[in-house]
Amino acid sequence: MRGARRSDGGWTFVSNHFLVLLCIAEDPGQRMVDVSRRLGITERAVQGIVADLVGAGYLTRTKVGRRNHYEIDSSMPLRHLETEHHQLGELLALLKHTTEARPRTA
Repeated sequence: MRGARRSDGGWTFVSNHFLVLLCIAEDPGQRMVDVSRRLGITERAVQGIVADLVGAGYLTRTKVGRRNHYEIDSSMPLRHLETEHHQLGELLALLKHTTEARPRTA
């Protein structure tokens, strides 16, 4: 996953909330500034998204030394009416399986 900005200025299929969650799933201890650089959004936006996800119960934040460590509650339902019967963990597992099976290109 490299940057949320599209060169053609078009739309994307997933929200910044989900992209932040994906970054955290890959590295639960990474800094928010690194997430912001990776996604091409401000650190303040990432912090707001993380606060939303913590507030809604999708993430738990634990202080480890001077840094935060995040844990995802994969049992939480997806938030759209069409998908709320699925759990977050199902979607994360699907994407993990898909990206592991896909050969990386340089």
